[in-house]
Amino acid sequence: MSVKLTLLGLKVSRSLCRDHLFELVRRAEARGNFVRIDMEDHTCTTATLDLYREAVAASRTRAAVGGPTGSAASGDAVGVVLQAYLHRTLADVAALPERANVRLCKGIYVEPPSVAIQDYGKVRRNFLATLEALFDCGAYVGIATHDDYLLRESAAMIGRRGLAVDRYEFQMLLGVTEERRDRLARAGHRVRIYVPYGRQWYAYSTRRLRENPSIAGHVARAFFLRLMRGQTGADWGK
Repeated sequence: MSVKLTLLGLKVSRSLCRDHLFELVRRAEARGNFVRIDMEDHTCTTATLDLYREAVAASRTRAAVGGPTGSAASGDAVGVVLQAYLHRTLADVAALPERANVRLCKGIYVEPPSVAIQDYGKVRRNFLATLEALFDCGAYVGIATHDDYLLRESAAMIGRRGLAVDRYEFQMLLGVTEERRDRLARAGHRVRIYVPYGRQWYAYSTRRLRENPSIAGHVARAFFLRLMRGQTGADWGK
């Protein structure tokens, strides 16, 4: 599951947010599940990364004294997100705990030039530089993008490094660029699909559209492609 810390009380009380996050991680460990701490605007970045490191340390302490064992133990039940368009991101990679689990995206919030790279080409270059740095430090990386160029370059980087499929995955939103997603899966890559769910799925989805209106274009294109396939007798489930 993916959670935003402001919804756990980050801007109300850091200690309250910490308690909520630690409880989620403990429950995820007990069920062999996983919690992804999502990233928000730059006012939350430092606190989010600090709480991630604290959650990993607490998880590994529990494992060391006989807590849960298996893939969800030893800090593996919790991960975080880094945004490639922030100036600080490469420095943040250097401060990650060992065996970090990181979702890497370009970033969607409107940020000032003092905080975020404004040039699209430079954001792409920083994305790839950050991906290299994450692989260098042994992180497990969720490569979260629908950008064709970044998908091709990321796959090429993985090939050059000869990385095993348990070192990374590609991540995409449900209903967006499905053909690209399927090509990656057919090529043998892990692909994770992000799906809004629960009673508040509509409120969450509209919030994401407000944060990044370009997603609406992707969703609309995917909808009409499905509609056209249906009219021509194609399988909607493909």
